[in-house]
Amino acid sequence: MRILISVGEKEKARAEASPYFQAMLQAGVVAEELELVAAGDSKRVAKVDFDGVLFTGGEDVDPAYYDEAQVNSSVKVNRARDEFELTLLKRALRARRPILGICRGVQMINVGFGGSLYQDLGSAPPPPESDAPVLEHKQGGSRSEDTHAVTVTDPASNLGAVFTGSCRVNSLHHQAIKRLGHGLKVTAHAEDGLVEAIESAADYPFLLAVQWHPEEMADRPVQRKIFEEFIAKCREAAAR
Repeated sequence: MRILISVGEKEKARAEASPYFQAMLQAGVVAEELELVAAGDSKRVAKVDFDGVLFTGGEDVDPAYYDEAQVNSSVKVNRARDEFELTLLKRALRARRPILGICRGVQMINVGFGGSLYQDLGSAPPPPESDAPVLEHKQGGSRSEDTHAVTVTDPASNLGAVFTGSCRVNSLHHQAIKRLGHGLKVTAHAEDGLVEAIESAADYPFLLAVQWHPEEMADRPVQRKIFEEFIAKCREAAAR
């Protein structure tokens, strides 16, 4: 089995110290089954077969991909990474490989399906939900601290197999899903109405992307189960 973990160049440089790498190990894979890849690997990765791909956090997706101009200096893009990951996403979808997205990953996947993003929640927040609390989605302090709840909206979803009802999560993002991509469905919301998880609306082996960072909370059984479910589907793909 080979699972690709798509990261930024700095994250790749620290390889086995990566929290994504460590979370996957905690969830039951061995190091030899994992490969961190970045935009600089694009030519090599184009020739590599794989059984699943994890898209991780990092820079913002270039707003040009959803037909918008950049709104302010808080938007930090990496066009090479965008091109690499959007190409890898298309390849994974064509091959029907399991896909897991985290933070930037959920945003990139949504854009890849034709959706758009709130570019900066601090300067241009979404319209408030009635009676909803105002949440700070870019928390300070420890990255492993839980700061708000997310609620599963589809118990029959991949996320519904991880937990039912609500779960406490961390929150380390300044962007979020605005217009949902075609062929996707929302499977969890935050208390303020922001989209926290998406999945394929069609029959697909496994596609789950979350806005929080479960790799920073992988010592908690519920968060670790996200990786365990993904790995189980990758093993099924490898066995075919």
